[in-house]
Amino acid sequence: MPNPLQSPVGGLDYFLQGLKRLKEPAVLPFIAIPLAINILVFGLLIWWAGQQFSVWVDQAVAWLPDWLSFLHILLWPLFALTIALVVFFTFTLVANFIAAPFNGFLAEKIQRERTPHLLPEDNGWKDLVAIIPRSIAREGQKLVYYLPRALGLLILTFIPVINLAAPFLWALFSAWMMAVQYVDYPADNQQVRFKDMLTQLKSRQRTQLLAFGGIVALFTIIPFINLIVMPAAVIGATFLWIDRQVN
Repeated sequence: MPNPLQSPVGGLDYFLQGLKRLKEPAVLPFIAIPLAINILVFGLLIWWAGQQFSVWVDQAVAWLPDWLSFLHILLWPLFALTIALVVFFTFTLVANFIAAPFNGFLAEKIQRERTPHLLPEDNGWKDLVAIIPRSIAREGQKLVYYLPRALGLLILTFIPVINLAAPFLWALFSAWMMAVQYVDYPADNQQVRFKDMLTQLKSRQRTQLLAFGGIVALFTIIPFINLIVMPAAVIGATFLWIDRQVN
């Protein structure tokens, strides 16, 4: 069987592996709390975005000079797609920030099945309390990494002509950040520094990482299905990280 690390299709394979594990009784306790958080966050998202969406798009299109007014029909859906990506990805970051300790513990469970020798001694549920401050600090590092790059893309969104490429750039960036977000949980469990983890991810098979992140991002914007994306992505990213360590 071909190694999924050798093909972008492997990104989908890892996510499907994560989905398959969700029904296991041993995994369910690690899913319940993040799932409840996702229901709350995305419920608020749907309500808030529904109230603001048209206003944002109309304001963005209004920035066009008169001589480019003919682009209104084309730019409206482009701005709409860009705003949708920004809103959904931002709220996903919030949900991940809150659920980080549970996601880290879920990743650790998978790692102890495959590579227990790479982890510290298992202290059971006591580790969940100990992991909370470390996980929050780690999420802060991801946020610091994300914000300036997102701000740069947001500025490009409002520059005429250049903003035609904004949806594509946002999609690419969202895919990368989704990969970073979820692969970081098993990396953190092995006490790999955030910068070192980024270096490892950039060193090889970035296409496969973008494929994984792209699949996660795609399912994140699908109503109801997005409620199970987080634990599936954590499990899939953990398998991905483990394979990158042993291959």
